[in-house]
Amino acid sequence: MLIANSKTTLTRRIIACLDVRDGRVVKGVQFVDLIDAGDPAALAARHAQEGADEIVLLDITATHEGRATLLDTVRRTAQSLFVPFTVGGGIRTAEDAAAVFDAGADKVSVNSAALADPGLIASIGNSFGAQAVIVAIDARRNAEAIDPVRGAHVFTHGGRKDTGRPVVEWAQEAESRGAGEILLTSMDSDGTRAGFDCELTAAVSAAVRIPVIASGGAGTVAHFANVFGAGKADAALAASIFHFGVSSARSLKEELAQSGIPVRLPC
Repeated sequence: MLIANSKTTLTRRIIACLDVRDGRVVKGVQFVDLIDAGDPAALAARHAQEGADEIVLLDITATHEGRATLLDTVRRTAQSLFVPFTVGGGIRTAEDAAAVFDAGADKVSVNSAALADPGLIASIGNSFGAQAVIVAIDARRNAEAIDPVRGAHVFTHGGRKDTGRPVVEWAQEAESRGAGEILLTSMDSDGTRAGFDCELTAAVSAAVRIPVIASGGAGTVAHFANVFGAGKADAALAASIFHFGVSSARSLKEELAQSGIPVRLPC
């Protein structure tokens, strides 16, 4: 069985994402206009059964509300899963990460807290291994920059705060601090189903040696093929197309395989 875990592994992963608010999965466009998509445990189980390689659950208001991750939701979701499970949102310390791992997560995703204290990445990695630490980057192109892609900024607190920090620069620092993967979300593309930001993804992928997960804009099989090709992504994440029945991970993988993209087909 092939599992993508380095830049040299050819297999591309398909990841289903659950954005959770108040214990329910929600989805919007460019981080706003959120609508209810269902129960996280039920959706996670369905996506895994339909062939998703991994599940990511992001407690999207934990940091903004200054609270810890909803551990009961994590536990309930983890019980139904047999694929790697990543949890993010509200993880500010290694102790927070430990609680999330104890609740059933295989990996944790850190974003705002890692920017505030980059040492958090190594702190978690030293205890649980670099492969268990994903640094999530919410990115938006900078229209005022000479190069809007290279000048893209990192946002925090659920996309509410512009740090002014260049995305590529932060991705490189996150790698140097011990991150095992980068989860790169294009805020400009999020929820639009108009395609991933392949230019931004490629810029980050070229700048680091660790795997890059592309997020934001998934709508068609061609979008995935493009981000694996032109975007040089190691994995691609989607939410609404899976939640609302536009496609399943199984059908997506079958079409990608027919196009020559190496994926792990469900049994």
